[in-house]
Amino acid sequence: MPMKLIGSNTSPYVRKVRIVMAEKKLDYEYVLEDVWSANTNIAVSSPLGKVPCLVMEGGDVIYDSRVIVEYLDTLSPVGKLIPAVGRERAEVKTWEALADGILDAAILARLEATWAGRLDGQRSQAWIDRQLAKVACALVAASKDLDDKPYCVGVHMSLADVALGVALGYLDFRFPQLPWREQYPNLVKLQDKLMLRASFHDTRPI
Repeated sequence: MPMKLIGSNTSPYVRKVRIVMAEKKLDYEYVLEDVWSANTNIAVSSPLGKVPCLVMEGGDVIYDSRVIVEYLDTLSPVGKLIPAVGRERAEVKTWEALADGILDAAILARLEATWAGRLDGQRSQAWIDRQLAKVACALVAASKDLDDKPYCVGVHMSLADVALGVALGYLDFRFPQLPWREQYPNLVKLQDKLMLRASFHDTRPI
């Protein structure tokens, strides 16, 4: 029985895992789950009630996305995405932390604005602005650190690029009003290059 990935097509964290699985050419079953549904069964597999959740051969479970992609990168030498040791590894993981931080803040802003469990009068624009300010600050740092390099770390794609590409794709998907494409042409160049890869193109959020 192949590994089973429980996820959602709109979750950027799930997309990150799916891209890594495609780049690593790993076989798996993809099971869609709506964690916001009253009938969700996600707690059966993940006590956190979140996706992605990876059910391995034998039934053991791994979560969250950072742990999952770290594990997946050890399964095959094909398309190695995370350096084994040293400063380059730390750089890749720091890029992942920055990209995931963009997602964390963006999702918090979106939930504050759209979550059905709150009335309009209960929503905090100050909280939304605070989260989007974190996104803006992180984009400045990403553009500065990327500079004119072909990829975030070194001359080949790594998990750093996967994570950043997913974060930028989420902003396009959920926050099209943000002008990051006008502000950071080097990020656009990287994102457009990544979207030429089947792993990115085939996992676009819908």
